[in-house]
Amino acid sequence: MPVRLVVTINAAPGKGGELAQAFRQRCAEVAEEPGCEQFEVFQSVLNPDKLALLELWKDQAALDVHAKVNATRAPMPADLRQGAGEREDYSYNRTR
Repeated sequence: MPVRLVVTINAAPGKGGELAQAFRQRCAEVAEEPGCEQFEVFQSVLNPDKLALLELWKDQAALDVHAKVNATRAPMPADLRQGAGEREDYSYNRTR
């Protein structure tokens, strides 16, 4: 069953654009991983320092492999983020 992740990320004050830009390369890399159907970051129009990372994985196994690969990547620049972010996992059942 597909797995949808919604990750809310808060940038350091005034750093939303820089953080979104920093995610560009990461998104391109992750999108090439087996089982990745979506890995995109969105910047809020109302609060530019708030980002949403939307991920869609073919199944839990693909997400598990991604987690292992992700643990080997360099972290995003710490000065661009505020806090750890918040992740929500959903089973993906398309309603339309």
